[in-house]
Amino acid sequence: MADEGDVLKNLDDAAPANGGGDAAPVAGVITQYVKDLSVENPNAPQSYRWQDQPQMDVQFNIGAKPASDDVTEVELKITVTAKMEQGTAYIVDLAFCGLVGLRNMNEAQMHAFTYAEAPRLLFPFARRVVSDAIRDAGFAPLMLDPIDFNGLYVQRMQQQRAAEEGQGGAPAGTMPAGGEF
Repeated sequence: MADEGDVLKNLDDAAPANGGGDAAPVAGVITQYVKDLSVENPNAPQSYRWQDQPQMDVQFNIGAKPASDDVTEVELKITVTAKMEQGTAYIVDLAFCGLVGLRNMNEAQMHAFTYAEAPRLLFPFARRVVSDAIRDAGFAPLMLDPIDFNGLYVQRMQQQRAAEEGQGGAPAGTMPAGGEF
């Protein structure tokens, strides 16, 4: 397996230089891994006899922290809880991470890649881990629907902007100039 220095060098080599001599923005996933996985089956063996459809609660959270100057660890946390009338059938908690190399990007580009694009790239692998964990616990595998991380990111940024404007210059509930949130 290549170390992160080799991967970042390859990213730089792959990026053509701009006309002004500045290197183009580059980003890439260096590696991905399961950081933490917990599978709980609190009512076994009785839960295997329950016949009603479970009520599924699926929660997502995205976190990031710097691993080095050019590398950020992006964490996609997924919690799946299946409850039935008789009790909880299972709970799966997954922290699936990726090391992401980011170079020659401004702060806005890095933030968007970290919280929208990187989770989109990690999600199919995290979805498989969750499905396999549920199957291995003795239940029918759960196939999570695809998630529009970019849409969620844009929505979140609009909410933050609106909240800041509500506390700052524009009165709460007013639309900023140009009709954008």
